[in-house]
Amino acid sequence: MKRLLQVLVLLFIVQGAKGQEKLDDFGRIILNTYLPEDMNVPTEAKNFLATKLSQIATNNGMGGSQLNPRFVITAAVNMGTKDIIPGPPQMVAQNLEITLFVGDALDNTLYSNVILNVKGVGTNENKAFIEAIKNINPKNKEIIDFLETGKKKIIEYYTSQCDFILKNALTLAKLEKYDEAIYTLAVVPEVCQECYNKCLDTATFIYQQKINAECKVKLNEAKTAWSASLNPDGAERAGSILSSINPLANCQSDVDNLIKSIDSKLKADEKKRWDFQMKQYADKVAAQKEQMRIAEENMKRDDAQIERESSRDATYREKQSQRNHELDKLRVNSNREVALEYARNQPKTINHYNINWR
Repeated sequence: MKRLLQVLVLLFIVQGAKGQEKLDDFGRIILNTYLPEDMNVPTEAKNFLATKLSQIATNNGMGGSQLNPRFVITAAVNMGTKDIIPGPPQMVAQNLEITLFVGDALDNTLYSNVILNVKGVGTNENKAFIEAIKNINPKNKEIIDFLETGKKKIIEYYTSQCDFILKNALTLAKLEKYDEAIYTLAVVPEVCQECYNKCLDTATFIYQQKINAECKVKLNEAKTAWSASLNPDGAERAGSILSSINPLANCQSDVDNLIKSIDSKLKADEKKRWDFQMKQYADKVAAQKEQMRIAEENMKRDDAQIERESSRDATYREKQSQRNHELDKLRVNSNREVALEYARNQPKTINHYNINWR
């Protein structure tokens, strides 16, 4: 039954998930493209370099949004010789030494770097810069090795910091900073399997705390709204608040009692709007109970089938793996939806790093 309730808590959150492509940014190692504002490179060429860095990260499975600003890919440019080639038209040949870096921008820790020597020819210095940057091949073995080294260092970071991450999340939850706590856990990439699983379990536990706490607050708000206006308007305001409560929160019996109390005090000719609101809420609760019934039946059926097939180890492991995968998908998406909303509301820090890895 405990496992069933856990699944259903997660089912409820997943129903409201939006922007799946953004949710998928969680669970991966993502490198944010960063170039310092005072970089001594022509503006157009700098923009082209930023695009090239994003391309390098994306082509190697590490591109994404700024949901987790900790890890960055950046570059430093040193200008080498510049030759003027007589025309017409006159051309500029520019030799550049471009160093790529991957590191932890928040801790100011360098993880890996690679030096690339490139040359570009154009009708002016800016175009020569751009042509040189174009010659950087994202599939270059040196670049792939450089990114792989950075990736290993990031994995080592999460492995070594896992206990701290868990402790920090639980501390945030105690301070009722539930969304921040879930975000902290959600950014741990799946490749860090042991830490990832621990964070997933902890995030599910914190999410239940979150909806329980929110239920208590909303219940008090609904009571206040009703007490302030013991009439259809007050009932409508209270009903609007009550209908936003997660049906899987632990104060559901108190919600039901308040609904009954309001219902009993409204006159027959005053109940039209109230009844409509409560019908909507009752439908939501009924849908949740139906999901519980279906999930319970499915689990009983699967348990019976696994029991019959337990003598065949391969089949048993396959069935168990499938169920774990489905459970993980529910848990992951629910936690990431909360984390995504938290990240969207945070100030963007990626343009304000203070790093110097040259």
